[in-house]
Parts: sequence; structure tokens; C-alpha cells
Amino acid sequence: MPVDSDSAIAWHRAQLKKLRETLKNIETARFTVGEPAQANRAGKTQKTIAELQQKIRQSQHIVAAYERQTRRPLTTDQQSLANVSWGSWTARSAQNRSNNSR
Repeated sequence: MPVDSDSAIAWHRAQLKKLRETLKNIETARFTVGEPAQANRAGKTQKTIAELQQKIRQSQHIVAAYERQTRRPLTTDQQSLANVSWGSWTARSAQNRSNNSR
């Protein structure tokens, strides 16, 4: 997992890991043990699963938006590089190089 300078993104990454593990445990228990016969308990389980899935989607959306803004493209083909705005990267990396050379 990458190290994030933004603590909010690091928190969302940790939440994703925790929420996915919780969802996995609930679904595994549900299929291993079976659904409880009580209708209200089965409804609670479905509601909990839906809430976890919603929280996972929200965190994924926030992390994906952050990555789109901060990450350089991983591919090096002409078309993918042509679609990227390099202005902020060029200025930032030139400034870092000048600060590091002193």
C-alpha cells in the first residue's frame, strides 16, 4: 500500500481494508452458518451489508479522485501521455530539483 502524505486519504485506505474484512466476515458467516430464521434478524444483516457496501463505495470514490489528481500515468504509450496535463508536475519537479541541489 502506498504511503500517503494526505492523512484523510490514508484514513480512507485503512477504512477500505477494515470494511472489506468486516463485509467478508459477515458474508462468510452468513453462508457458513446460514441465515437466521427470524425475519427481523435477516433484515438487519441485509441492512448492515448494504451500509458497509455504501461506505466502501464512498471511500473508493474519494481515493480514486485523489489518485486521478496526484498520480502520473503508469503507461508510456503516446495516447495516454497526450491526455495528461503535465504543467503541475513539471513545475513541482523543477522546484524540488532546485531545492535539492543546494
